[in-house]
Amino acid sequence: MTLAELNLALPEIFVLSAACVVMLADLFISDERRGLTHLLAVLTLVFASILTLRVMLPPGEVLHAFSGTFVRDRFGDVLKVFSYLTLAAVFVYAKHYLRRFGLFKGEFYTLSLFALLGIMVMISSASMITVYLGLELLALSTYALVALDRDSRFGSEAAMKYFILGSLASGLLLYGMSLIYGATGSLELAVISQSLAAGVGDSMLLTFGLVFVVTGIAFKLGAVPFHMWVPDVYHGAPLAITLFIASVPKLAGLALAIRLLDNGLIGLHQDWQGMLVVLAALSLVLGNLLAIAQDNIKRMLAYSTIAHMGFMLLGILAGTPEGYAAAMFYAIAYAIMSAGAFAVVILVSSGDREADRLDDYKGLARRNPWHAFLMLMILFSLAGIPVFLGFFAKWQVIAASLQAGFVGLSVLAVLSAVVGAYYYLRIVKLMYFDAPEDSAPIPAPVDFRAMLSINGLAVLALGVFSGGLISLCVSAFA
Repeated sequence: MTLAELNLALPEIFVLSAACVVMLADLFISDERRGLTHLLAVLTLVFASILTLRVMLPPGEVLHAFSGTFVRDRFGDVLKVFSYLTLAAVFVYAKHYLRRFGLFKGEFYTLSLFALLGIMVMISSASMITVYLGLELLALSTYALVALDRDSRFGSEAAMKYFILGSLASGLLLYGMSLIYGATGSLELAVISQSLAAGVGDSMLLTFGLVFVVTGIAFKLGAVPFHMWVPDVYHGAPLAITLFIASVPKLAGLALAIRLLDNGLIGLHQDWQGMLVVLAALSLVLGNLLAIAQDNIKRMLAYSTIAHMGFMLLGILAGTPEGYAAAMFYAIAYAIMSAGAFAVVILVSSGDREADRLDDYKGLARRNPWHAFLMLMILFSLAGIPVFLGFFAKWQVIAASLQAGFVGLSVLAVLSAVVGAYYYLRIVKLMYFDAPEDSAPIPAPVDFRAMLSINGLAVLALGVFSGGLISLCVSAFA
């Protein structure tokens, strides 16, 4: 271990140290001054961004550290920066919710920062050991976050389901990794890739290992048929935790898929491509159809998440730099849109009940015209309506799928987007054409309203001027 290697991992080292500082400092902060914990957590993200941008690598340059278990490249740096930005927005949104529902505790910030550290480790993984280390750090922190409200029966039930199913998926992934290690004799992704290119390893053992690895990835993404946990966890977890789960970990899921499938198992591309085709098709169809039947907005957005992960898989299964860039663009776009959508749900929630029924959004345009307009733009973007960010994200992954020769799957994606537009536009209809049950304006703190405004306008601006973000994603795979 050298100073140069430590410098490459400086953002991770800083986030680990800062998370420990936040955890210890919170012990001495009274409930009345809990805002200091929030400030420390946000400052952690600011300085982590500075440390990452300070040594951001140019396109094509890749550096390894710690005996080949850690990689620093442009793909990782870009994904980390957007993870910081998304989590910062989550912190601002969550503070309003946590205060309103009596959950404003330091544990939320500590666990979120440790989850972020797991995401960063996953993003920079160059070995199956570091992949699994980052994955478990993220998973264990998330399990605890889901159970943050100890008095909620639904939250405890959701945490238990998530823990049991997540442990099963982690075991399957670990077993698949062990089979691949047995076939190739290495845990380093680069060495595994070279071994596959040279034809080393038993093909039957590799195939079985690949099946288990793809199963683990599909569970972490929430793709059908490994989606069982998504609606229950989204519904049962406190809204602030659902907001977190629906945004930042999606970037980690993308990193997990690309690091394992491209960096390590690209020699088995034909095999895992066929598996991803099935996962993408099932996710697109079932995700959108089941979302239509929901009258709970958290469950509706949960099923829509499954459909969106199907779209993201369209880019990954192409197995080309253009496809990976499209999938990366989609993951970033979805994290931004999902954070904004759940922020509006937090806004509408009252002091004693979450606004999880669709009827809660009746007449929102009369109560809070500006916030209803922001929600309209976010929903239009999620539906893939032109000029908004979501449209260009869908366009990119469908184009990558077409270039890879999957015409039928691309047509299915377009048809599923049309079906998905129905349940998004249903909320717009409730907001603008139905009478409100309560005509009083909904109050919100200044920082919450400012962040939501930035979030909503970013969906429009990054759509109209999407070229810059697309170019940034393309440069990550140059």
